[in-house]
Amino acid sequence: MRKFSSVLPMILLTTGLLSYCTELYAQSKISIKFFATAPEHYPSSLMLPTDTTKVDTSKKVQSLDTVRFDMYGNLRVDDPLYNKRSPWYVPALNIVGQEILLNLADQHLLNFDWARVGLKSWGSNLTAGAPWGNGWIWDNTRFANDMFLHPYTGANYFDAARASGYDFWESSVYAFGGSYMWKIFGENGAPERNSLIYTTIGGMFGGEILYRLSSNVLDDRTTGLERIARETLAGILSPSRFATRLFDGKLGHVTDQEVYKKEPLNVTIFTGAHVINDNSKFLSGNVSELLNLQFDYGNPFEHIDRKPYDFFKALAEINIGEGRKVINDVTGYGLLTGGNSNSGKFAFLTGLFQNYDFWDNPTYELTTLGFGGGVVARMPILTNASWYSVLHLDLVPFGGNSKRAGPDTSQIGDFNFGGGAEGKFESTLSFGNSASFKLVANYYWFHTYVGEPGNNFITILKPRVTVGIFDNLSVGVEESIYSSVRDSPAFATIRSVNTEQKIFLMIYLEDSQRGGHYN
Repeated sequence: MRKFSSVLPMILLTTGLLSYCTELYAQSKISIKFFATAPEHYPSSLMLPTDTTKVDTSKKVQSLDTVRFDMYGNLRVDDPLYNKRSPWYVPALNIVGQEILLNLADQHLLNFDWARVGLKSWGSNLTAGAPWGNGWIWDNTRFANDMFLHPYTGANYFDAARASGYDFWESSVYAFGGSYMWKIFGENGAPERNSLIYTTIGGMFGGEILYRLSSNVLDDRTTGLERIARETLAGILSPSRFATRLFDGKLGHVTDQEVYKKEPLNVTIFTGAHVINDNSKFLSGNVSELLNLQFDYGNPFEHIDRKPYDFFKALAEINIGEGRKVINDVTGYGLLTGGNSNSGKFAFLTGLFQNYDFWDNPTYELTTLGFGGGVVARMPILTNASWYSVLHLDLVPFGGNSKRAGPDTSQIGDFNFGGGAEGKFESTLSFGNSASFKLVANYYWFHTYVGEPGNNFITILKPRVTVGIFDNLSVGVEESIYSSVRDSPAFATIRSVNTEQKIFLMIYLEDSQRGGHYN
């Protein structure tokens, strides 16, 4: 069922992040204090390590011997003395509060009939049985609602637990519990199993990313206007964490040392013109405006004991001027477990990754939740040049894909539910701030579970060239090619090709701790 009537969460997030990146730009040539923690206590040699050097991280937090600093002087984990684990019912009550407020808003502000719940609907849904049973159904609402807004809601359930001292895997239980509880008590229709899947798994992806980004913003040592700005932006990133901090009394509490784990973070922003063509004819579509934000978190080549999401990439693009489809895509991946190695000049990170892909534009819709093996590789070529590549091979237990007629403007489902597999490759040849050449190539096999029967074989290619014009400001062009082959026993094979063109200005904000272009 539909929970929101707008893209307000993305607009708020974009506004906050732009203000954040303004400060980051002002500090991008030095050790960025917005990200770094207490660098004055460590030798400068620790701040810019080589990729192949294992650094002694034996320095310890003054308040607890078991918590260590990383190679940059940042905490290895959140200080457990300050971030104590709350009883299980504390994040549970946070989630209940979220759902009560959401239901009241859906009833009284948005006037949704499905939000009018009571003893009758609760009793009916409680007898629905297991999610795979006949009492549960497949949803039939808008693509973005099911595949983006549900994960955003799950991210807030997840962060209610993360902010209460629970780790990644423990917090995923709360994402599932919050989703299940909403399906039973928050809506008066039969509960939908697809919402349960996407809210839980997508919530794990989004929740951990938003929690870590908000940790990079927060600094409980600060006061005054800086503290207000940090708390506000962190609250936009993770509203449920803001609520937890409010009730814990941490919003105004000042510490004498850092208490949150942080990782180096690079931010890429570009804005410009976007043409989505009706087919493959060059520049045949309408021109619209775009804003693209990308976050590269953690050093993938630091030799450490890897934890979930200490390295991730997340990208979001807003497209203005093409009807109701404003959020063009949200994609990314996070490391679940893995390790580092070196071979000659090559540095590698290999492991198990979680992937989330959400593509939503007027010509096609596609989303996948993927899990599989991945490798991140880097090799220096010249003094100011390097080659960086990422490869993922995933199983996709669940996803959504537009029907043969393509996206429409109705309020009912215009997509199939299914799963399959995916291969994702990105490669960048970077010459510092002077120029870069990038190729993103994604291939999806999508088998329909519910909807039009058959298989869809999808290729998305995105070559990009950028040229530096001033410092870390560049101009770039990008071509997007979407190719689909749809086989079905219900109709003849359908082949389609659609293209997009973009021209943009790009600003690359490199955290001096992280070192290196990974965009």
